[in-house]
Amino acid sequence: MADKITYLIGVDGGGTGTRVAIAGRDGVELARASAGRSGLIHGADSAWNEIMSALNNAFSHINQPMPALSQMAIGLGLAGVHNKQWAANFEEKNPGFAFMQLDTDAYTALLGAHQGAPGSIVALGTGSVGEALLANGRRCEVGGWGFPCGDEASGAWLGLRAVNYCQQVLDGRAAVTAFSDAIFHHCGGHRDALFTWLATANQGCYAELAPLIVAHANHGNPIAEQMLNDAGREIEKIISALDKMSSLPIALCGSLAKPLEKYLPKSVLTRLIHPYADAVSGALLMIRKKMDMK
Repeated sequence: MADKITYLIGVDGGGTGTRVAIAGRDGVELARASAGRSGLIHGADSAWNEIMSALNNAFSHINQPMPALSQMAIGLGLAGVHNKQWAANFEEKNPGFAFMQLDTDAYTALLGAHQGAPGSIVALGTGSVGEALLANGRRCEVGGWGFPCGDEASGAWLGLRAVNYCQQVLDGRAAVTAFSDAIFHHCGGHRDALFTWLATANQGCYAELAPLIVAHANHGNPIAEQMLNDAGREIEKIISALDKMSSLPIALCGSLAKPLEKYLPKSVLTRLIHPYADAVSGALLMIRKKMDMK
């Protein structure tokens, strides 16, 4: 069956969006597209719907109708894979791909960043997680426990702290600043609206506040700066736990990688490298390796 595979598909799916890449059997990328969230917390049916929507869009970019799924092998790095029941349910609902390999979005980010070589990453987006591939081939993961109890230094983790700061300002426990005003207006602009916002806010909603924190930190607000400094220290802890010998190169991945880089301790900065590629490329590399074993 492997010799009938015409296309390789790479997928990076999380709490805010899905990115898909199409490649030929040789691994050369042909097109990309995106769709809505496909983290498994939102259900297997929803995840597959978004993945298929992105895949249809990707084929339309190369002016080609969707081929039979039996001609494709798909590699997926999805948030929520650690929940065994979610992952099993997702795999059971495979709509017809000839081969499928499912792993965490952290692992595909790691593969993309270091092209399968030993190294470590800290992925910083809506959530956060650290993963390393050690020289002996063993994998190590730190964090990724999920919002609100984990995901330190993530957008949601930062947003939760920003909203708490806004609450303290409204109570008179902290002074009003342009930063607190920005958070307040984002969440509705009056007390009742904030209560309504809090009643329905999920990790994605909290993560939407991260750009406000970064912007106000860049303008010198000490509260926002402290939040980002705290995030930098949490990243350092993740890196130290991943690589106790401090021997591996480190790549920061995700939407908050660049904004948080300057808040890292100097001991970490000297080991940072730019990721070779992203998690979508990592998913393609994962399924290509799988197919080469066939």
